[in-house]
Amino acid sequence: MALHSISLRLAWRNLWRHKRRTWLTLGAMIFCNLLLAFMVTLQIGSYSMMIDNTLRSFVGHLQIQQKDYLKDPKMRSVVPEIADVAELARRALNTQNVAARASGFAMASSAERSFGILITGVQPDFEPKVSSLPGLVTEGRYLATGVHNEVVIGKLLARNLKVGIGDEITLMGGGYDGSIAAAIVTVVGILESGMGELDRSIAQLSLSDFQEIFAMPGKGHSVVIGAPDLVSVAPWKEKLSAALVDYPGLVVRDWDELQPGLRQAITADMSSSLFMYLVLVVLVAFSVLNTQLMSVLERTREFGIMMALGLKPSRLSRLVLIETSLMALLGLCLGVFLGFLLVWYLSLNGFSYPGMDEMAEKFNMPARIYPELSLLTLLPGPLVVSAGSLLAALYPALRIFKLQPVEAMRAV
Repeated sequence: MALHSISLRLAWRNLWRHKRRTWLTLGAMIFCNLLLAFMVTLQIGSYSMMIDNTLRSFVGHLQIQQKDYLKDPKMRSVVPEIADVAELARRALNTQNVAARASGFAMASSAERSFGILITGVQPDFEPKVSSLPGLVTEGRYLATGVHNEVVIGKLLARNLKVGIGDEITLMGGGYDGSIAAAIVTVVGILESGMGELDRSIAQLSLSDFQEIFAMPGKGHSVVIGAPDLVSVAPWKEKLSAALVDYPGLVVRDWDELQPGLRQAITADMSSSLFMYLVLVVLVAFSVLNTQLMSVLERTREFGIMMALGLKPSRLSRLVLIETSLMALLGLCLGVFLGFLLVWYLSLNGFSYPGMDEMAEKFNMPARIYPELSLLTLLPGPLVVSAGSLLAALYPALRIFKLQPVEAMRAV
């Protein structure tokens, strides 16, 4: 124990022989740890916001569907008694964030033009609880409960059809029973989601109108559930699956199954970010390597004398590693502490960049990004920096084994 205490004291004193050099290296470690803590937590927070915004825009966190509907979304792949299934989901999860939908393709025609569209039948009372689209109506209003033959369409679709509020459009498609589905509906609202493909093709009308037009009474294609957060998705999926034992043809799908491209996009972004983080770690490692190598070279004569007095190279090598460990520990503690303070402040107040407020107001998005503050997001980066620093110190430490006492004592 006394030997370890002496080694620690010697390492600490050696560390501050050249204060400026030590502080420069330590400063690089602290800055890198602070930067990694901030960037990783902000990145994870932005992923959570991106997933949440995407799911709340239309898809939902969970959906109840006919088991083959995801692979082959045919009109006949329906959820029977969809209103009852939606009510069952509300009771099972004790939430009102559940809405029934039906979807199909149709031709929309105005007096001048015709375009193919994706038409969705929704429950006007419940749709705003699972989707942000009703809040993006920029002209007119959203669908009203109990009012028939109304439609809300995307802004680009309205422009392409050359229609406005109060104009009529004709819908024509294939019904559930193979018949021709046709209806004339009045445009009561125009929405702008900011997604060109969606605004160019979307049209929403009430579920009851959809069922009547497409000859599918009581049926629909999906029950959409909005969870309070991503953590709730897995337990909610289990509850729903247990509640649907009397509906063997139905399955519960989570957002990862519904939107596989979302996770792929996040994975690709993380891969590019990891490369940048690796560059930071390598730069710090080279800084530590330079500092410790200079320290060993400057003390060559000193090490030669100590070896001539009987001290083994392994003890001297261990001393260099202890010096690096102390520096890494100091950089880790200070970097994580400063990173925690910064991330804690931003997790309460949020982080925004110029123009984000205007974009958030226009597209019904959060105006700020909130970093994800936890040990799993705060510590990995600084720990990798510390490990990289110790690895970088191995070369100077192992170099001591090559020293010959007589030659080392002659070093200037």
